[in-house]
Amino acid sequence: MLDIQDENVKTCYNIRMKATHLQLAYGTKVIYDDCNFNLENGDRVGIVGVNGAGKTTLFRIILGEQHLDDGKIELGSHRLGYLPQEIIIPPEHDDITVWEYVASGRPVDELQEQLNSEYEKLAKYPDSNTILARITELQDLIDSYDLANFDYELLKILDKMHLSDLVDQKMKELSGGQKSKVAFARVLFENAGLLLLDEPTNHLDVETKQFVANYLRSYKGTVLVISHDIDFLNTVVNKVLFVNKTTRKMKVYHGNYNDFRRQYAEEKAAEDARITEQEREIKRLSEFVARARAAKRSNTALIGMGHQREKVLIKKLAELGEREQEYARVAIRITPAKEGSKTPLEVQNLSFAYPGGLQLYNRLSFSLTRGEKFLIVGENGVGKSTLLKIIVGELTPTEGSIIMGHNITIAYYAQELEILDERRTILENVQSYDFTDTELRSMLSNFLFYGDDVYKKVAVLSPGEKARVALCKILLQRANLVILDEPTNHFDPETQKIIGENLKDYTGTIIMVSHNPAFVEQVGITRMLIVPTHQPDAKKPKLAVIKNYSRELLEYYYYLNSDLV
Repeated sequence: MLDIQDENVKTCYNIRMKATHLQLAYGTKVIYDDCNFNLENGDRVGIVGVNGAGKTTLFRIILGEQHLDDGKIELGSHRLGYLPQEIIIPPEHDDITVWEYVASGRPVDELQEQLNSEYEKLAKYPDSNTILARITELQDLIDSYDLANFDYELLKILDKMHLSDLVDQKMKELSGGQKSKVAFARVLFENAGLLLLDEPTNHLDVETKQFVANYLRSYKGTVLVISHDIDFLNTVVNKVLFVNKTTRKMKVYHGNYNDFRRQYAEEKAAEDARITEQEREIKRLSEFVARARAAKRSNTALIGMGHQREKVLIKKLAELGEREQEYARVAIRITPAKEGSKTPLEVQNLSFAYPGGLQLYNRLSFSLTRGEKFLIVGENGVGKSTLLKIIVGELTPTEGSIIMGHNITIAYYAQELEILDERRTILENVQSYDFTDTELRSMLSNFLFYGDDVYKKVAVLSPGEKARVALCKILLQRANLVILDEPTNHFDPETQKIIGENLKDYTGTIIMVSHNPAFVEQVGITRMLIVPTHQPDAKKPKLAVIKNYSRELLEYYYYLNSDLV
């Protein structure tokens, strides 16, 4: 039975967030130090900061999963909608349909049961103000779900997120990308006053991302979004909340992400100049105090001035600002151990369909040349990840064959990070016969895992940390054919840039699935395979192998994906 807390009232959009004197530390590690900020109803706020600054921790505090050492966050009246970075569909929802799962975001039937129960209580205790207040509360909540447009709103969201064809499918039958889209659709349909979105675009194709961006721009409630997708932030947010890992403070900037970067750069330059001047003054005072201390006792004037300047020096040292730290970045170098054949891969007359599902490919054929960078694109659920799994041998095609060239070695980065064993430690996950533990620990330090970090179980890591372990594992294999499924998910823009630069210089062959056009451009794609959306009556889905990739071409073909030739 759904439990409605007392804070739910007439409108779900009455959100004004006020954070005062937030204090949080884990042992000696301070996360927040006297943080304060205010947000208004209808704000769309990007939460930004380096890894470990406390962005997701802020969400956990709002959700009641993390307690502050001091301070408080006031939300007023609200209902929360939350999309976590890692989408986990509870097992009890495996056998319900997509329609049922998304519709459960507005639990009207459960609320109506509670309302009927309260009316039964009122018949016995007609003068009870508590029961009357509860009835009013439940009725207002039901009204906020807009029952008159319930089906229309649900259908609109499912249609725009390209989920209409899946409404009768069981949740357990969906791909990872489809589950992410369905979970996002459910959060949008909840009609909550406050949306908390943690890396919401990780699994979205270009067209769906555009719909979500437009939807959020006109959303009546307040939206807080943690994202490394700069284009998405620039499109959606009107404010940025910067969580500063160096100062342990938070500050709200008006405008989109680019506006924040400009304002922050100006502030940082001014602060650096101020600190430089402080350091210069401190050096001058220190030198004077040192001379005064070394003076003869008879030089009472100099000694007296030294005492005075020492007091000023102590004050200046206490006022000295703290420069922004430059945090370590991932260091990557991907090099094949040996050169493979001139034709590393041939796909011949490949056909595939999941049991009871549409045919994804019908006699698909293509081959790769050594050193090629090959991109596979298409909407969620059309079979991109499936094709990669067929190539690496995790799935068997209905017809056709995959032919590997001579001396070809494969490294496979899976979208759901399945290559990791969460029961084992970081070090155990990257262990290889070709490297000693000392060499592995050195390599892991390049991926920001130091000291005893390597003995942490993968299960306790954040999604970003898991992605770094998986990427390290790929690097250590030194393969000449690298297969990457959404490699930029969970990585900040700086790390994405580092990965892109290395893949551009990689001398082996790359097959990649990515919905990140900026990253794809950086890698230097030579050809792309576009897998179109499948229509129920399409017996032979068309596929197009396009030469000379460009971002404009990709976006154009997404727009025309039903008419590929």
